[in-house]
Amino acid sequence: MAHHDEDRAHELVELDLEDRPDGPAAAAAFSAGFGIFVLGLLTMLSEVSVSLHDWLERWEFDQGVGPLAGKTTLAAIAWAVSWIVVAALLRKRDVNLKVWFLFSLVLGILGAIGTFPPIFLSFAPE
Repeated sequence: MAHHDEDRAHELVELDLEDRPDGPAAAAAFSAGFGIFVLGLLTMLSEVSVSLHDWLERWEFDQGVGPLAGKTTLAAIAWAVSWIVVAALLRKRDVNLKVWFLFSLVLGILGAIGTFPPIFLSFAPE
């Protein structure tokens, strides 16, 4: 799906900018949503499983920075790896940015919900 001048704002057409694929932007949006989703998922799963909770605590490298340290470390790794992989896959492709943005938004919202204490604490064994 190549961009055409009639699809662009008049002001942008006059600038005569190089046409570039949308894939890298879609990859950036997706990886952001994915990283947030992973953080929410790890936060909830940490409440469900004591062994996972203990394993995640090891990812803080004895720095004593708080209960989210291991979860945020792994979420940041998931974000970076997903960005690299998806950007490589979409590097020269034009994609529907609206669809990728909405999918990324849904992932981000689900992840944010997973980090909300009334939600993740509801998974804790009683």
